[in-house]
Amino acid sequence: MPEQDTQVAQRAIATTEEAGPGLTRAAAVLLGLGTDTAGTLFRQLAEPELRMIALGAKSLRGQPPQAVPDALRSFVEAMESTDADTSASDQMLREAAVKALGADAAHRAFDGEPSAPPDEVFGPVSQADPDSLAMVLAHEQPQTVALVLSSIDSARATAVIEKIPEKQRADILRRMAVIDSVSPEVLREIGQALTSELKALVAGGMRKVNGKAVALDILRRCSAQQQGEVIAEIEKDSAPLAAELRGRLFTFDDLRTLSDRDLQTLLREIDTSKLSVALKGATPELKAKILSNLSARAAEMLEDDLQAMGPVKLSTVETAQGEIAKLTQEVAQQGRITIVGANEAMV
Repeated sequence: MPEQDTQVAQRAIATTEEAGPGLTRAAAVLLGLGTDTAGTLFRQLAEPELRMIALGAKSLRGQPPQAVPDALRSFVEAMESTDADTSASDQMLREAAVKALGADAAHRAFDGEPSAPPDEVFGPVSQADPDSLAMVLAHEQPQTVALVLSSIDSARATAVIEKIPEKQRADILRRMAVIDSVSPEVLREIGQALTSELKALVAGGMRKVNGKAVALDILRRCSAQQQGEVIAEIEKDSAPLAAELRGRLFTFDDLRTLSDRDLQTLLREIDTSKLSVALKGATPELKAKILSNLSARAAEMLEDDLQAMGPVKLSTVETAQGEIAKLTQEVAQQGRITIVGANEAMV
């Protein structure tokens, strides 16, 4: 197809201003240029533009053949040189669209209804707050989640997907990346179903809860052995979650709850240089307890190290404290020391 023909057709479409004559003129240009040229141009059009051409093609049906050159005054010569049949305009351009874009896209353009905006299709879902929408979508299949997030504004979709479990995000984003079109009827059905769930969420008094905090509180009331067993099971499914729970179950500051004997046992396992770094961020109470459970010489050396040590990055201090807290749990699980739980008492 000559490049000039494509440019001519594109100019005709670009100058379309009125729903009636403008669309008819654009359709007439494509009809006059033939199905091959029309098919090539269709590949460059978005689906809403293609739907406009379809409306124009339908308006040509039933008009006399002379309507084509009349509608395209500047292209009379080109139109008269073709054997265009206005009575078949709808079918000819439909065939060009099928050839260029496939049957589904052509069917949506020529036979379907204009796409409704997300607010009309999804209703309250498109305006739901990210927390509520994420709670509802948590029970849906990944493909459904992908369709919803692909059809709402990107800022809201981003806020929602950030609240979806990380292990599910890649699958959802992969599905979103291959979505190019979806039936408005499907979106409308999804929107209606999700709207019902959102209403049930509000009516049922559902609210956000901090399940992790409750789980930690329960674990703190368990023995060190029970904690270790539970964390080990969690680690099979989610190592990051297990590490987080382990780190929050027993912190470096919790060393102050150990008995003097247990603390002395633990201190024999800790590297002195690591202990010095960890104590840079310790409370005076904990620092005093640790020093009192070292030999006089060891305590003096540790104090000298602390005085000679320059500024240390907070992240370095936190890492050292975390490693000592983890070591404490390991020694407790071996039965060599006792970590007293919230529901336990020493006798």
